[in-house]
Amino acid sequence: MAPMSQEDIEWFKSTFRPIPRPQLPDDCIEYSLYLIPTDPAAATPAVTDQVAETRSRLQEVQKTAAELTKDLLKDYIWQREGFGLEIAKENGISFLRGRTSYGDSIEDEWVIVYILRELTKKHNDLWVKVVDSDGEFLLVEAAGTLPPWLEPEVADNRVWIHHGQLIIIKPKHDKGSKRKITEKISLEEAMRIMKEEPKRLLHSTMIEEEAFYRLRNYPKQIAENMHHALVTIPRRIAYLLHQKPSYISPAVEAFYLRDPIALRPLRAKDESNLTFKPEDFVTVSVRFTRVGYAQLKSQDFPAPKTWVGKLPPRTDRKAYGRAELGMKLSCGFEMLLSDPQNQDKASVREMKLLLEDIDTGDESLPTDEEIEKHWGKREDDEKWLDISFEDLEGELRGRGKGDGKKPGAFGDASAQENLQRIVARFEEFLNDESAGFEGADDFFNEDSDDEEFGEDELSSDGEDKETSFDEEEFSRMMKEMMGMPSKSDLPNAARPTGIRGKVEEVDTDSEEDDTEQIQELSRQMEAELSGTGVLDLNNHAGKRPADKQKSVKGKAAVRSTDEKDHRDEPEEDEDIDEEQKARINLAKNLLESFQSQGGMAGPGGNMLGMMGMKIPKPSKDERP
Repeated sequence: MAPMSQEDIEWFKSTFRPIPRPQLPDDCIEYSLYLIPTDPAAATPAVTDQVAETRSRLQEVQKTAAELTKDLLKDYIWQREGFGLEIAKENGISFLRGRTSYGDSIEDEWVIVYILRELTKKHNDLWVKVVDSDGEFLLVEAAGTLPPWLEPEVADNRVWIHHGQLIIIKPKHDKGSKRKITEKISLEEAMRIMKEEPKRLLHSTMIEEEAFYRLRNYPKQIAENMHHALVTIPRRIAYLLHQKPSYISPAVEAFYLRDPIALRPLRAKDESNLTFKPEDFVTVSVRFTRVGYAQLKSQDFPAPKTWVGKLPPRTDRKAYGRAELGMKLSCGFEMLLSDPQNQDKASVREMKLLLEDIDTGDESLPTDEEIEKHWGKREDDEKWLDISFEDLEGELRGRGKGDGKKPGAFGDASAQENLQRIVARFEEFLNDESAGFEGADDFFNEDSDDEEFGEDELSSDGEDKETSFDEEEFSRMMKEMMGMPSKSDLPNAARPTGIRGKVEEVDTDSEEDDTEQIQELSRQMEAELSGTGVLDLNNHAGKRPADKQKSVKGKAAVRSTDEKDHRDEPEEDEDIDEEQKARINLAKNLLESFQSQGGMAGPGGNMLGMMGMKIPKPSKDERP
């Protein structure tokens, strides 16, 4: 067979495409750690010595990571999987890597980022790359401060943690242009740039602060991710948790993600086949992750037949609450150990071995005296679980503890800060004239020109009056629709601003041009509302309209409300009556919606709350 020509070889190569790297699963973080010496004066050892040296150094990093984990995470419990590093080799490069599934606990992801950042402070030539299912999630955190060229399409292998700092590799020709770049870099190219082109390494304090914002309270916040509660459980489960508190996470997850197959052992009438029989109860302090505790606490779960009659009376609220929580936890342990799909899990195998030691007499269960003297009775406050609409609204407006307006606030300080930060960012987006409706597609569009916007469109604090959301104005509009008095009814009232002001301006300046749009909007609104009964003026019982004639009347009433500001002639009594009926009907539908919530959160209660109306919750007897 004749040898292939160089041209044939090049063509053959061109037919191959690299296999795309599989995407990370949801709720998963992956981290890679490389040793990249940036000192050009350092001597380069022989290849064989270099491989051995690199492996030895990587083992040192592993040892440091183990020490950090021991010091920082002494009593920490991972929601699903823990932090870990293993030595790997790809394309001739030795490095450390790890992957952690954090489940619903986002805080686990940031604990790992914190550990990685601390590692880079202890090893000068360590460079860390970290991604999750969203890709370069550190850039997502700092989205509002990124340079124009840094788009997700070119971000791979550009974002690194080094010396505790966030480092970004700039494009080859970066002269401050706002044009999008298409230059992608490979891992090998990134490592070469780190060694040979330090001028292309960007460190921005502003970007770094945003990217690491969630780490601002670390390491103190690590301990605050845990919650201790007194729980009444069978003594065998108490023994397991005392041996290894981290067993709590897989048990809670088994309960939270239960399916019909996992529930089979709990449906048996006879408790003889249960691993954890509902007997020999003890009340002990159990350490949960906050997410796990909320998952266990919040779910309604009727007691299985084998547990009926084993719980204290509901009149003893404290004892019943501890026992009910223990019943859920016990069911979680039962499902975890009996479900065939869990038999290969390390935690399940460990627990079964511990239980075998109990059954054979090699180990003994703790006595009541031992538990009372040595186990402790820590019980943390549960206020962080309580969130009401009023508290949330107060936090979004920046009213925290000690402001004299509210006796307290929900959640912890970190949650309150995060909420206020989210609102501030959202308002910045609304006030950004260059931001598009499809996200922030035109955030860095170089065709946009800030000079074309006049200063008169901004308030004294720089807020865009036309796009900012005015809560008071929204409340006033809702009250007006219901016929309730508002500030605008008073003499010399100020002209409304915000969205309503913009609508009035459009109506007066371009009424003829927008007639078709307004009519189309009116038709869409009628189609949405006709099915709810709001437009049915004769529907006092909240039923659907009997015929289209009533919807037409409702439409006329709504139009009369919209057009009243543009009429020079006084309204007729008939129009006023129709408008008043529409308002009454709207109020009735709102109240019926609130009543149907049964004291729980819902759209009716939220709307009434936004209008400043506090309606008492129905009693248990009145709830449906």
